[in-house]
Amino acid sequence: MSATVEDLLRDNAPQVLGALVRRYGHFDAAEDAVQEALLAAAGQWPSAGVPDNPRGWLIKVASRRLMDALRAEDARRAREEKALALGERLASGADRAPREDDSLSLLFLCCHPDLTPPAQIALTLRAVGGLTTAEIARAYLVPEATMAQRISRAKQKVRGVGFDRPDNWADRLPAVLHTLYLVFNEGYTATSGASLQRRELAGEAIRLARMVHRLLPDTGEVTGLLALMLLTDARRDARTGPKGDLVPLDEQDRDRWDKAAIEEGVALITHALSTGPAGPYQLRAAIAAVHDEAPSADATDWREILGLYDVLVGLVPGPVERLNRAVAVAMVRGPAAGLAEVDALEGELGHRRDAVRGHLLERAGAYEEARAAYESAAEQTMSLPEQRYLRGRAARLGP
Repeated sequence: MSATVEDLLRDNAPQVLGALVRRYGHFDAAEDAVQEALLAAAGQWPSAGVPDNPRGWLIKVASRRLMDALRAEDARRAREEKALALGERLASGADRAPREDDSLSLLFLCCHPDLTPPAQIALTLRAVGGLTTAEIARAYLVPEATMAQRISRAKQKVRGVGFDRPDNWADRLPAVLHTLYLVFNEGYTATSGASLQRRELAGEAIRLARMVHRLLPDTGEVTGLLALMLLTDARRDARTGPKGDLVPLDEQDRDRWDKAAIEEGVALITHALSTGPAGPYQLRAAIAAVHDEAPSADATDWREILGLYDVLVGLVPGPVERLNRAVAVAMVRGPAAGLAEVDALEGELGHRRDAVRGHLLERAGAYEEARAAYESAAEQTMSLPEQRYLRGRAARLGP
């Protein structure tokens, strides 16, 4: 299958699913019907040619599959008559493109508040991202059967939920953005496994964030999240060495950074910051922009970064944000000041706290304590590249 056809199917899949769910409900059956339509298109279009209205073609085929499934599943006359009536409605207007916000509505559905964050992520990747259950399971290092159960339970919970964006959609938007943020973070720095990054997850998060931004271009936090992803992902190729080993930010070859992504991200965050008060994603993107625009690690404006973290922690006083601010404090006021901030932290930080402590202790010349902190961090992380990096730092400080 050519890349053009594959991209076309991938881009249209959430819109087609959205159209069917809007008209029929039956999330499970609609998704199965869409998958059958996509398979049919993948088999026919490369040889027969792409139809003039690919989305309309997919909706027609998927609707027929869905009608067949509904009739086979429920023999009761009333249900069958309802399905046929819906089929006639769809047949008369299937060539019309679905409402432009169908994909966004689908995202809102997948991020329903009754679902847990892991379920929101799994359902989003399956329904909107088009990833298979096996691909999602591999990305999160769980058995396929476990992921299938998680997705199935999520579908059951949203089965009777209305498809349109809820009246309180502004309240739901943070969950949508948080879900995409978590997907990106897992792709950019995998929490476990042999690889530091899972590029397919980071790429999918960026694709979905672009989609949300197209639909809500004037929402500052949507723009901020997309900018943050682009500015962070721009460093992707420089983050690992030839053998997949972790390369910290201050040692990366900045010539390997993606300049086009940086330019786009900087333009987005500059515009977003000029339109109103900054939210957490905008502030994180602004911090990433300061790093990316510095010609070298030594030229980084840490005072500006600290100022941005001060504002961010005022909005989101979480342990991760405060830990990152502690690093900025150390870069501006010295390692002792940063260590005081780290030691005062409370909350779940996993191996991150000890990794930062090791870095600051090393800068302060307390090599024995730094080595112990690095070793402690290495024991806590499940990421093999991070383990190798942390143990390497410890080994450099002596036995």
